[in-house]
Amino acid sequence: MDVATLGAIGTILVGLATAAGAAIGKRGENRTAQAAGVFGGYGALVGDLQEERDKLRERLADVERQLIEAFRELADARAEKAQLLSQIHDLTGERDRLLAQLGGPPT
Repeated sequence: MDVATLGAIGTILVGLATAAGAAIGKRGENRTAQAAGVFGGYGALVGDLQEERDKLRERLADVERQLIEAFRELADARAEKAQLLSQIHDLTGERDRLLAQLGGPPT
């Protein structure tokens, strides 16, 4: 073989090696991009879940405050009911005493 043929074959081999290296590099780049996309997706998902969890915690705190207020109102209503029952008992007793003093039968 002469020098020109060997030079041409060498150029072809270098071109093939460069193409093979580029193809292998592109595969690695694609894998890296895909992995970065997956990790980025996981990061976004985790961020969304944490944000949703924070919103749920805020709602839970709000519901617990409302529940405490409802129990407080119920306790106030029960106390008021007990006070009214005591007042009814006292007034009924006074009515019966007054009727007895007037000579009528207690009802």
